[in-house]
Amino acid sequence: MRKWFFISVGLLFLMPSLHAQFNERPILNKENEDKKFLNWGYFLGFNQYDFKFDYEENARDVLVDKTLGFNVGLIGELRINNFLDLRFEPGLHYTSRNLGFPGFDEERDAIREVKSTYINFPLLLKVSAKRFGNWKPFLIGGGSTSLNLGSNEDSLDDNSSGTFRMKKWVYNYELGFGIDFYLEYFKFTPSIRGVFALTDELVRDADPNSPWTGNIDGMRTRGLFVNFTFE
Repeated sequence: MRKWFFISVGLLFLMPSLHAQFNERPILNKENEDKKFLNWGYFLGFNQYDFKFDYEENARDVLVDKTLGFNVGLIGELRINNFLDLRFEPGLHYTSRNLGFPGFDEERDAIREVKSTYINFPLLLKVSAKRFGNWKPFLIGGGSTSLNLGSNEDSLDDNSSGTFRMKKWVYNYELGFGIDFYLEYFKFTPSIRGVFALTDELVRDADPNSPWTGNIDGMRTRGLFVNFTFE
């Protein structure tokens, strides 16, 4: 709740400036902002990660309890033309998920807390519409690779010892949309983006019949990012 409070307060301070951008004949801000060949910025935001499970045989699902995490990173943008930009957005994404495995009586066996700190390396194509006064909508998408610093991939322990393991590297595709707002001193951009893993992230237990991983055919991240960009 505290995070949502600070986000709401920040948006309230920005609302008068954003409202002015939709006037019929606004004073144009940052008129040459999109003419630069290279552009730089940073982003702050929050995320909610989930897992998609595929199973070898029909069984009760593994339950995922999602939490709210945060994102922070840098932006490098290369202008292609008036409507296309190539963006590199390396960032740090922190998240935590609790997994509930069926078939156990003891909580210590049924619950696994999965804390992940991803260093994300996305290469994205931004497709923008024509600028309308001081705002411009866009679509964005591309591929990314992420390094999971909390993967436990090299651990000799597995779920029988209470350790849930994931692969260090995961490959994804990302799709989203947003709006650029040209304020007096900088460009502010709220955006929403989905991330979908292409590769299986699960490191299976030593026992092929493990009650935790034996029936899992694949485990892939999916998540939602809400970012606020300043350029």
